Amino acid sequence: MGFGRRQIVLALCAVGTFLMANGARTQGTAPPSDASASAGQQEPVRMNMQMNTGWQFMQDGIVFAEFNHQGGPRGGNEFVAPNWWMGMATRETSRGRLAFTSMLSLDPATVGKAGYREIFQAGEALNGRPLIDRQHPHDLFMQLAVVWRVPINSSTGLTLAGAPVGDPALGPVAFMHRASAADNPTAPLSHHTFDSQHLSFGVVTAAVDHGPFVLEGSVFNGREPNENRWDFDFGPLDSFSGRLWYRPNDEWELQASSGHLKSPEALEPGNIVRSTASASWTRKNGAAISSVTAAYGRNETDHGPQNALFVEGSRHIDMNTIYGRFEALQVETALLQTDTVLEGPAANVKDPVFAFTIGGVRDVLAWREFEGGIGADVGFYGVPSALQPMYSSHPVSFHVFFRLRPPAGAMGRMWNMRMSQPMAGHSMAMPMNHPTP
Repeated sequence: MGFGRRQIVLALCAVGTFLMANGARTQGTAPPSDASASAGQQEPVRMNMQMNTGWQFMQDGIVFAEFNHQGGPRGGNEFVAPNWWMGMATRETSRGRLAFTSMLSLDPATVGKAGYREIFQAGEALNGRPLIDRQHPHDLFMQLAVVWRVPINSSTGLTLAGAPVGDPALGPVAFMHRASAADNPTAPLSHHTFDSQHLSFGVVTAAVDHGPFVLEGSVFNGREPNENRWDFDFGPLDSFSGRLWYRPNDEWELQASSGHLKSPEALEPGNIVRSTASASWTRKNGAAISSVTAAYGRNETDHGPQNALFVEGSRHIDMNTIYGRFEALQVETALLQTDTVLEGPAANVKDPVFAFTIGGVRDVLAWREFEGGIGADVGFYGVPSALQPMYSSHPVSFHVFFRLRPPAGAMGRMWNMRMSQPMAGHSMAMPMNHPTP
């Protein structure tokens, strides 16, 4: 099974090399085209990008200054400020479109090495112990990438991306960038089943787009970051993945992916085979923005499979946004019970946890195109009997927060965006500026 995926990645790289050589020969006679995309809401953005041959700049980001209450005996209260900022510079060249992307976070300072409280969450390590009931902070450097797309003909293009830190072709768009989760301050409990590799220290990706399809392959460092969040954690490119996207129009985007991760967890030896499938729908209608994402993921581990699914959505109109997320996932019962990585039969036991979050945000501030809003949400859980002594049968959590975004710019927010996304024929950003309160 792993051998087959490796062959796919190698074959994709070989195809990409051939197409790149062919594209260089035909560059002078085949101008870039957007024939693969429908003439919907993204057309003004794409036209602007094609006609402008100078540098273009985009940015996006968010800060949540929040009071976080996690319910039950394993919960607690805290004030934290999760945050990130992303910037992109692009321009047309004689051989295609070049882009430099960066993504930074001050989580190590504003959230701390232990991350923020989130009951039932598990993943990564701190001080030689597994990080339990907490969402780990992001590193200072979340993405530093160079992306180049060369057109092959009117409906086909090749994209090459390299990053000392970035996201490989695996899983749905990471939760921070999904329009369906843009106002939700909390990472999904299923983060380590879907998009935990969005921060990999060493990624090389090749992608071929043809009409509504994009086929990607990556080799990358599968090890998750260590507890020092201020540096780079480079390692060998020992993992690989493949992903297929289908985008029939400007509203729908579907993907299926699978990857082989080499020893991702520091305290849990063994490799993981991760497979995911997702569908995302986003529509802008005047001042109203609606988005929904549904996904299923599976981690094949040395201790058996772990499955997860989520459905999340948001609806923004005028100055108000409502959002929600439902998750069902299998957790490692003994790990949550003992805060210790175990071996043997106990490590194979997994129980289902259910979580439902509903919340809203009211935009109250517009200053020099910064967007500020006050929001709150509440989370409810379905707890298996084996974990009720530690968590109670029905814990309830909530957040109260102030959300701040930087100016979006003329091209809008960088929502529903991934590192290796083609830069012609496929939308790169959502032109979704919120109205002034």
